[in-house]
Amino acid sequence: MPQPTADPAQTRAALTELRPDLVGRFDAALPGARAAIMARLQHALDHEPLPGISDKSGDLGTDPVEVAGRLWPGARLVAEIANSVANLALARAAAAPERLPEPGDPDSLGRVEQMLVDGHPLHPCCRTRSQMTVEDVLAYAPEHRPVIRLRRIAVPAHRWHGTGAPVLYAHPWQARRILAEYPWLTDIGPTGPVRPLMSLRTVAPVGGGPHVKTAVDIQMTSAVRTVSPAAVHNGPRLSALLTKLTADLPLDVLTETAAGAVITEDGPDRRLAHLIREAPRLSDGESAVPLGVLAASPLLIGELGDPYAFMAKLGTVLFAPLARVLHRGVALEAHGQNTLIVLLRGQPVRVLYRDLGGVRVHAGRLEKAGLDMPDLHGDLPTGDEDELRAKLAAAALGTVAHQLITALSEHHQAEPQRLWDLVAAALEQTATRDVPHLLGEPLPVKATTAMRLAADPLADIWTHLPNPMAVR
Repeated sequence: MPQPTADPAQTRAALTELRPDLVGRFDAALPGARAAIMARLQHALDHEPLPGISDKSGDLGTDPVEVAGRLWPGARLVAEIANSVANLALARAAAAPERLPEPGDPDSLGRVEQMLVDGHPLHPCCRTRSQMTVEDVLAYAPEHRPVIRLRRIAVPAHRWHGTGAPVLYAHPWQARRILAEYPWLTDIGPTGPVRPLMSLRTVAPVGGGPHVKTAVDIQMTSAVRTVSPAAVHNGPRLSALLTKLTADLPLDVLTETAAGAVITEDGPDRRLAHLIREAPRLSDGESAVPLGVLAASPLLIGELGDPYAFMAKLGTVLFAPLARVLHRGVALEAHGQNTLIVLLRGQPVRVLYRDLGGVRVHAGRLEKAGLDMPDLHGDLPTGDEDELRAKLAAAALGTVAHQLITALSEHHQAEPQRLWDLVAAALEQTATRDVPHLLGEPLPVKATTAMRLAADPLADIWTHLPNPMAVR
């Protein structure tokens, strides 16, 4: 039986059977993959509060698996990094030349999202696919550009929690496991063809239609990607709130229109759940691109024209609206995967935001904005102003702005400080009470490696980076 969580040697051995045409390219890609993961690990070593390190000044080595194994012997992180190296090398070995979709292609978003090869820009587990075999990775991971079909699973009515008919949309990898575990579930056939998006478990139907977020028991970067009962409950309620809250802004929320979970012995089960999300609606000539793909694609970043004009416009449609939404009571976690920029003739015209599970909501601010606090479950409600600002700043400024500014400086020889000044100017124009904090305080960033080493890997641990906007 093929074994999951393959390291580079296991992956190479599997390829000799599955894809012998990729073996040579995998070998050629492996040194670069090791270096890319080591760079991410080195960033963590330089900036995060990591155990077992007393002196950060020396050269720890060039192989991230060996370095992690020496620093933290026996830690699960070591195997995760090995799997990340293997899957990144496999992604690079199988990568196709970048090619933009044709204008008007109804599948353009799926095709663009599958262009992303390297994954998370900072996380050393950027391509971890624990519990997946090499064959699974080739079949389902978006960087391998698959088209798949979900399974439609009939659920007894008394065991259904959520909206809509009692039919679970299950990822085929997950469906095999849950059907074997729960014989009272019935497979009633496949959906039409769908493309996995950046997150692997979220898919877009070929030809258009609502997107479906499924549950998979797979460790990817920082978490096992299931759908919590809280997410099933919160999605439609939070969608309604954000639709009102952003009505006057160039920021549209892709609403979660339906959700459901199977009720097992433990209640609504996060492993047997789905969310259905509105697809982007685009006008003629518009295209939507996740910011993480934009920053990582030389082809896309090269088409933006004047980098300063681009960043100024991005400030108007992204950073300023995020500050206004924050002022009204909701901190959006606007990172590179869930934030899409709509481009028209290479210029940003508005933003699409998807995936509501990571936001924070402040009842007091909502009340001042004339809005009622919805009934939300889990950790979304907060009365902590610092937590609220950190949620926004870590994603939008510490990650997205940093990644975009780095890309623009590399591809357009733009001056980084001048680009940061444009971000700051956009925030200042909002004149909200959060702006002095966003401009003057160090930028919070999740300490993702420290979190993987912690006893509770889901608890947030923060590190802080110098804020380039504070030197203005």
